[in-house]
Amino acid sequence: MNEMTKKRNRLLAERVIKGLESRNMTGYYAETREEALQMALELIPEGASVGMGGCMSAAEIGLTEALRGGNYDFIDRDATPNKREAMLATYDADYFISSANAMTEDGVLINVDGNANRVSAIAQGPRYVVFIVSMNKICPDVDSAMKRARNVAAPINAQRFGLSTPCTRTGACMNCKSPDTICCQILITRYSRHEGRIHVILVNDELGY
Repeated sequence: MNEMTKKRNRLLAERVIKGLESRNMTGYYAETREEALQMALELIPEGASVGMGGCMSAAEIGLTEALRGGNYDFIDRDATPNKREAMLATYDADYFISSANAMTEDGVLINVDGNANRVSAIAQGPRYVVFIVSMNKICPDVDSAMKRARNVAAPINAQRFGLSTPCTRTGACMNCKSPDTICCQILITRYSRHEGRIHVILVNDELGY
């Protein structure tokens, strides 16, 4: 990433953080993946119970491995044969780690889900939610953020999971009703009624999809 893009992202992040504050959410800005990891670990106290969905951004900054190897009660759904049990335990966790499929410049988070375990945990359950969101996911408004979630994130994730959906063949959303669709539940987080619950770490890098 060149210096002009980094500078633009810093300025944009200031606007996004103000938007989050107006929505009763807290925003942070990390210049690097390493800074983002440090911020996340400062937010999550040792001994806390922590769950997550399939968060590529958390893995890419090293947070997933830090939770596995640290002094945390990490609910690791990938390490248990009973994924439903892990998902249900996550609803009562102290912290939930997620990313966003897209986010607006004024702080609205967009997430599209197949099984709804991720969007339901974001909406209610865990005491705190920590988002890891890279600056390439920031969009001007809700319409463009929704288009990014459906036409960028969803096709890539469907390909990653080896699913048979029209978007895996076309690379774009076909508004399908395929049995394999991962666009089953759409969550728009525009405000948090619980002050201090939602924290968003913006990262000046490209992470996830």
